[in-house]
Amino acid sequence: MLPENVSLPAMSKATPAAPPVRGRHPVLLLSHGLGGTTAFHTAQATDLASHGYVVVGIDLPGDATFVDVGGGRVVPQNPNGEDYIRELAVDARIAEMRSVVDQIQRLRGTGLIDVNRVGVFGHSLGASATAGALQADRRLRAGVMLDGLALPPVAERGYPNTAIYSLVKGAIVTLTKTLATELGPRRVRVNAVAPGSVPTPGAMGLNDEAEYARRARTIPLRRLGREADNAEAVAWLLSPEAAFINGEILHVDGGIAAAG
Repeated sequence: MLPENVSLPAMSKATPAAPPVRGRHPVLLLSHGLGGTTAFHTAQATDLASHGYVVVGIDLPGDATFVDVGGGRVVPQNPNGEDYIRELAVDARIAEMRSVVDQIQRLRGTGLIDVNRVGVFGHSLGASATAGALQADRRLRAGVMLDGLALPPVAERGYPNTAIYSLVKGAIVTLTKTLATELGPRRVRVNAVAPGSVPTPGAMGLNDEAEYARRARTIPLRRLGREADNAEAVAWLLSPEAAFINGEILHVDGGIAAAG
């Protein structure tokens, strides 16, 4: 149930009420960006599920754009605004993640999931929560922080009027490498994915088609990114094939970072 005048376009190949496939599947917790919802990451979640992961999206009431808490009641984003969310949301998200891990542990012995292989990935503010959760809970075995570091490449070059935005992006690069060294002895890998320009429904509300056409002409591969591109990158980083990859920033941008 959505609040009046709220629409949420999402594409999914999922089958409603599909029976679970038996097997000890690894679990991934998903934390969305500031003021978003996990529904924005439907394409990534379904792609990861196709690789055998059980994806658990966490929408925090008051933080997400809206959360249906049942009984016809929808909780909107906190009216106190983004400053309030930034102060409280990361700690609240970490606590929520740990609570979900507690519930996952109760499924031990069901034959559906592997409670010893639980990872977490998040976008933007969710990436910050991912970092904190990895530090706080030893039951989390892997983490990927998904953030738009590459377009524009504000983490490496100066752009006018982007001081705070650039500061955050640069900090995620350093945080990824720091956590990789801190958590490596626990055999926990931490990497980051830096997407290029992806015209998601939310992003299309900020930039028109002409702007995306201009961007596509500047990308060495001459096309825009797709949500599936990022989902496949996350799936690979979390897979056994990437078991020795730690502390890396993976640019999934069609060559933007390489072109400078």
